Amino acid sequence: MATNLDFKGLACPMPIMKTAMAFKKAASGDVFEIVSDDPGFEPDITAWCSETGNPLNGITKDGNLIIATITKK
Repeated sequence: MATNLDFKGLACPMPIMKTAMAFKKAASGDVFEIVSDDPGFEPDITAWCSETGNPLNGITKDGNLIIATITKK
């Protein structure tokens, strides 16, 4: 079961900063579903996953919402 992080209404760089804080407290293998309505979230979270090595399981869109699923490495 994924931990849901709702960052709707937050502008860059807050969704990435809050994601990083949540991942510092997480155990390896924890899965997160992160929701943001910031248009820059998709490229930002893709780059963050690449830089940190945390696997990006997928990104989906629902209207203006961007939902990223990530596993803590």
